[in-house]
Amino acid sequence: MDFNVKKLASDAGVFFTRAVQFTEEKLGQAEKTELDAHFENLLSRADSTKNWTEKILRQTEVLLQPNPSARIEEFLYEKLDRKIPSRITNGELLGQYMIDAASEFGPGTPYGSTLIKVGEAQRRLGAADRDFIQSSMINFLTPLRNFLEGDWKTISKERRLLENRRLDLDASKARLKKAKAAEAKAAAEQELRLAQTEFDRQAEVTRLLLEGISSTHTNHLRCLHEFVEAQATYYAQCYQYTLDLQKLLGRFPSAFVGNANTQAPTSSASPSAATIPVVPALAGPCNPSTSSVAFTEVSPPSSGTRKARVLYDYDAADSNELSLLADELITVYSLPGMDSDWLMGEKGNKKGKVPVTYLELLN
Repeated sequence: MDFNVKKLASDAGVFFTRAVQFTEEKLGQAEKTELDAHFENLLSRADSTKNWTEKILRQTEVLLQPNPSARIEEFLYEKLDRKIPSRITNGELLGQYMIDAASEFGPGTPYGSTLIKVGEAQRRLGAADRDFIQSSMINFLTPLRNFLEGDWKTISKERRLLENRRLDLDASKARLKKAKAAEAKAAAEQELRLAQTEFDRQAEVTRLLLEGISSTHTNHLRCLHEFVEAQATYYAQCYQYTLDLQKLLGRFPSAFVGNANTQAPTSSASPSAATIPVVPALAGPCNPSTSSVAFTEVSPPSSGTRKARVLYDYDAADSNELSLLADELITVYSLPGMDSDWLMGEKGNKKGKVPVTYLELLN
């Protein structure tokens, strides 16, 4: 292989000059050309965009795929430019196990028939999960990754070139100051003009790329809206599936009552649809005062008082509400004009509003 010795020597000389200039700047022995405030702001915003895009991307990947091994496998497939194999979701796998168990226990038995209903619901939940993941990967993660692997790499390359041009410029300024002879000064001035031109040209290229970060923010904003829409659709589907399942299971309390001769009852009152609380299927217990979902499965009494068992811990949001602890018994009643999602609760000498969805009303 033929080597261009002169080019290698020239490159080595340039590298050495830049290294000397950089070192002297760090030691305070050489002046440094500073970029204007606007340019520095553009650099700072670009760095912040890159850093936060990386963090959002990584955490979204964790949200969509909590299994580290599966994430590594998908990463390798992506780097090898191979199609990521479609894998069954945990919800679908759970649903299949339940349906298979029902076949062994007997689909006609109360337990078997319930396993089938719950298993089918779990498979629908798993399918919704898979659709949400695919949509988020395409509409949200891919644009973020394209920025980091495309635009940001280009910006980084041009920034490195700009830093080299600056070092060359400042080294030329230093040589001009040291030049004594007229001929040496003329050569140094010519070199400085050339270095200044190269620096200005590279600064303009880099500035245009940095100003393009505004377009990146606009694109990521659109992708963020699409991610939220996909998430809202996913949660709405999951809520509807679990609500339908809850209603379906609430219509079969007689199966348990029919087994009273062979199984000791655990309560003096048989279950009924009114005692099955409706709670948000995905997010866990939430404050009904801020929920847009109307819970109508548990009807508060129109008059009189009843006992209720607390299903979940609840921290009062203000002095008008009553804090609750799971499994404690309280007295509840309604007041005229009161929101149907709330009841007045009493325990000891304490009184306050309590959310209906946190209670199991007792006969």
